[in-house]
Amino acid sequence: MEPVTHFLTGACLGRSGFNRKTAYATLAMTLAAEAPDLDVFWGFRGPVAAFEHHRGITHSFLAAPVIALVTTAFVWLVHKLSSKPPVIPPRWGLIWLFAMIADLSHLLLDYTNNYGIRPFYPFDAHWYAWNIVFIIEPVILLALLGALIMPWLLGLADSEIGARRKLFRGRGWAISALICMVLVWAVRNAEHAHAIAVFRSADVTREAAIRVEAEPYPINPFLWRVMAETSDYYQTATVRTLSDQVQTDGLEDIVDKPPVTLATFAAKRSWLGRVYLDWSKWPLVVDRGTQAPNDLPSLPPGASAVSFEDLRFAYSPVSASSHPEQQPPLSGWVYVGAQREIEGMFMGKKEQKP
Repeated sequence: MEPVTHFLTGACLGRSGFNRKTAYATLAMTLAAEAPDLDVFWGFRGPVAAFEHHRGITHSFLAAPVIALVTTAFVWLVHKLSSKPPVIPPRWGLIWLFAMIADLSHLLLDYTNNYGIRPFYPFDAHWYAWNIVFIIEPVILLALLGALIMPWLLGLADSEIGARRKLFRGRGWAISALICMVLVWAVRNAEHAHAIAVFRSADVTREAAIRVEAEPYPINPFLWRVMAETSDYYQTATVRTLSDQVQTDGLEDIVDKPPVTLATFAAKRSWLGRVYLDWSKWPLVVDRGTQAPNDLPSLPPGASAVSFEDLRFAYSPVSASSHPEQQPPLSGWVYVGAQREIEGMFMGKKEQKP
């Protein structure tokens, strides 16, 4: 999920009752809920390095106690530098435990979307993804935000009428927001399975489907993009589960499996190719010849451009349609020279330097 949802989840966890057990519980849980995304600093080494390490060790069960310990140490430093004593005494063992719970909430939230996580890394590098929630889910975001804003607004009203200020506010609101999140997951999980069943029953593909998967849209749990793989091609469709409607185009929604060329073979063995194919569930590796994107450097003489895409992300999150003329997010490019040497690697518009 995006960072704001993680921060708000940690804050709501803290205010759901953990903050009554020890000082700094909400602070520690808010920080720990986003701490695994510190792997973004790999971006300083280049886009491929960032892609390789994103949702790696910092998003694993092994790292959770360590991240919780680092968070606790930071909170302890804040405590030592603060001149104002907390309302209740800090219990550092509990703060560490609560921080670890918040860290694990980050893994759970990231598991719900289609990018996936590697929770058992480095012992097992397999990617796991629930595929039920888009990376930005406004329903969850607004529920969490409201749970933190409403107690503050009610506190302003109490101060105007001279009511006594409560020591811990917002517990009910925080619990309600977390329950709302779980209910969203439950509905989306059911509709995810429903969408796949509707697609299968519609008999859309000309050949037997090897596998079928559904990808989420934000807000609407009854709208899904479904993909099927056959021996020769990929078939996509839009499924509306409220009406059991399958919408697809026999030409535009079919993607033929690209042939393997010497250029794609070399590109797959590059650093970007190995990392991409390790992560991708629905890879599309295409030899584009001399057709490099306009926003990337020109191809060296005699070189070929090979694109890496994942069909999970080849659709618009704001409309039930694909945009084949646009490069989908998380695309990569490898320039392969005439002697099959790697001339360049790009993620987005950024080049990976040697």
